[in-house]
Amino acid sequence: MDMKLVPIGVINSEYMIKDDAPHQGHFCTETSTITVYDEFLDGLDGLDANKYLIILYWQDRAERDKLKVIPYGRIEKRGIFSTRAPVRPNPIAFCVVELVDIDKNKLTVKWLDALDGSPLLDIKPYWKELDTI
Repeated sequence: MDMKLVPIGVINSEYMIKDDAPHQGHFCTETSTITVYDEFLDGLDGLDANKYLIILYWQDRAERDKLKVIPYGRIEKRGIFSTRAPVRPNPIAFCVVELVDIDKNKLTVKWLDALDGSPLLDIKPYWKELDTI
């Protein structure tokens, strides 16, 4: 099977290293800027109708060789698939953010826990009716 991921932009944040970032985006008040590459600009049409977004990004500095971790605030190891730890075979991150502003290809958002320079993989609208149980 051939899989190909194409970054559609880049994330700029105040978090330069893992220890700078909150363990969950909702625990931060800082804003981040998401720059969508020009060739994907048309894909932003209509996005401003959404207050909340799902951001998928690549945790390019995450370890990929562990299958057990000690989750934040815990003392015993668990399998990574039972945690939200960045350590995983495919370090794809999922973060629900609040959209603060859109200026052409730049989105200003709150609650994003990505490190500065993280590759943006996708943006989806968050819909409470579909995305919660």
